[in-house]
Amino acid sequence: MAGRPAEPEVIWSRPERAARGPRPSHTRAEIAAVAVRIADADGMEAVSMRRVAGELGCGTMSLYNYVPRKEDLYELMADLVAGEYDLPERPTGDWRADLTGLAHRARAMMRRHPWMSRLMSATYGFSPNAMRFLEFSLWCLDPLDLPYGRKMELVAMVNGIVTTYVANEIQTAERTRSLPWSAEREHEIRMAYLAGQVGSGQFPRLAAAFMEDSGPIDMDAYFDRALNRVLDAFGSD
Repeated sequence: MAGRPAEPEVIWSRPERAARGPRPSHTRAEIAAVAVRIADADGMEAVSMRRVAGELGCGTMSLYNYVPRKEDLYELMADLVAGEYDLPERPTGDWRADLTGLAHRARAMMRRHPWMSRLMSATYGFSPNAMRFLEFSLWCLDPLDLPYGRKMELVAMVNGIVTTYVANEIQTAERTRSLPWSAEREHEIRMAYLAGQVGSGQFPRLAAAFMEDSGPIDMDAYFDRALNRVLDAFGSD
């Protein structure tokens, strides 16, 4: 197709416009914004080159001149959303508090864009806005006496916690919306079944666990505890 490279190419190394010729009708930011709007409204499955081109008012083949591959479109989308991080002017000097704040910002961003957790990978981790976020994350860790490899590992683990928790929240919410009955009624039925199983004497450790805490699960508290355990591990190195 028109504009597709014969070799692997990083979209950010490709000039947005040719040195000569007419000014392009659309910018990458405009293309990404349309794709993000589609994904927010209808999910990632709805994002196609044809639909994006249609909403931009251009032909699908013309869009390939701006974005050679659909994977490049995903990268543009991920970068545009990464630009939503409201980063402070500088870290506070408290690396734990700073990294915790970044984790909560990331969680809020992924909740706003439920499809984003599917694009959180190293493949899309080095776009301009993602690199600014990573640089700030490492800046927050300046007080931590660890080599940069360990600091990168910490940032990756924190991002992994955020992505895992948000993905679980999104899947749970999507399943709940698809139920032909209320979530409360299903919870009631399942808890009655669990109570019967746990009370049978076959699962003494599960019974003890339920006796300690029968729920409901506070996902915000779980998130903070998981995050703090990772920070504790690195803080003790």
